[in-house]
Amino acid sequence: MLSDLQQIDALFPALFPTAVFIFGALIGSFLNVVIYRVPKGESIVSPPSHCACGQPIKWYDNLPILSWFILRGRARCCGAPYSFRYPAIEAFTGGLFLLCWLTHPPLVAFAGLVLLGLLIPAMFIDLDHMIIPDGITIGGTVVGVMVSFLIPSLHGFGGSGIFVLDGMRSATHAILGVFVGSGLILWIALIAEALLKKEAMGFGDVKFMGVIGAFLGWKGAVFAMFGGAIVGTAWFAIALLIQAVTRQKQSAALRAETPEGEETEVGFGAHVPFGPMLAIAAGTYLLGGYRPFNAYLDQFLQIW
Repeated sequence: MLSDLQQIDALFPALFPTAVFIFGALIGSFLNVVIYRVPKGESIVSPPSHCACGQPIKWYDNLPILSWFILRGRARCCGAPYSFRYPAIEAFTGGLFLLCWLTHPPLVAFAGLVLLGLLIPAMFIDLDHMIIPDGITIGGTVVGVMVSFLIPSLHGFGGSGIFVLDGMRSATHAILGVFVGSGLILWIALIAEALLKKEAMGFGDVKFMGVIGAFLGWKGAVFAMFGGAIVGTAWFAIALLIQAVTRQKQSAALRAETPEGEETEVGFGAHVPFGPMLAIAAGTYLLGGYRPFNAYLDQFLQIW
C-alpha cells in the first residue's frame, strides 16, 4: 500500500500537494462555521450552512474560496454581502495544510494538520471574542496526547520496533509538553499579576498552551511562549501606530477591552487577545521553526 502511494507520488508529484490544499480549503470552510457558531453556543452540525436571511446555502454556492468570487461577495438568495474573511480563512487553511505536508513526513504531517485545525479557530475566536473555548483547549489537549500515542514519530520516537512502547514514550513526551507549556505561562501570568496588581492573562491561554505542548512537546511550548511574546510586541506596536494614524478609538488591527469587558483603545493596561500570538508562534515552530530552535536549544543544554 505504502509503496503504491510512493509510486503514484513519483509519477504525479503535484497530485498529493494539490489534494492536501483542496482538503485544507474544505476544512477551512468548516472552521468558518466553528469560528462563527461556537462562541454563540450553537451546534456546528445542525442546521446546515445557511444565509443570514435564513435560507439554506446550496452546495454549488458553498464551494471553498471560489463561491465568494463567483457570487462577488453577495448571497444568491437575498443579495446581502458577506465578509471576504470566509474565503480568506479557507485559502489560509489550505496554504498552511500544504506547507505542513511539504515540510513533514506523511504521518507527522497528518498530526500537524490536526494541530492547525485547532490553532486557526482558536486564533480567530480569540480575536473576535477574547475567549478560547474549552472544546479547543481541553479537547485539543486530549486529542494531542492521543495523536502522540498513535503517531510516535511526532515526538521523534519509533525506533524500538514495538509500537506500544514507542506510543507510550511519545504520549509521555506529550504530557510533559502539556505541563511545561501550561505551567510556564501560568507562572508568568501569576508573577505579572503580582507585579501589576491585576489579572495579566486569561486562563484560556494557559489551557491553550497545553494543546501546543501536547502536539509540539516541551520545546515547542517554550518556543510558542517566547515567540508569542515577540509576535505580540510587534502586533501591539503596529496596532498603536494604526490607531494613532487613523485616530480611531479602537484599532482594527487588535481588539482591546477594559478589565470590565468593555471595548477600549489599544494601550497599556488594556486586555488584548494573546491566543493569536501563541497560535502564530506555534504554527511557525511546526512549519520549520523547530529546526534552528531545537538545534540552538540542544547546544545550550549541552553547555549547561
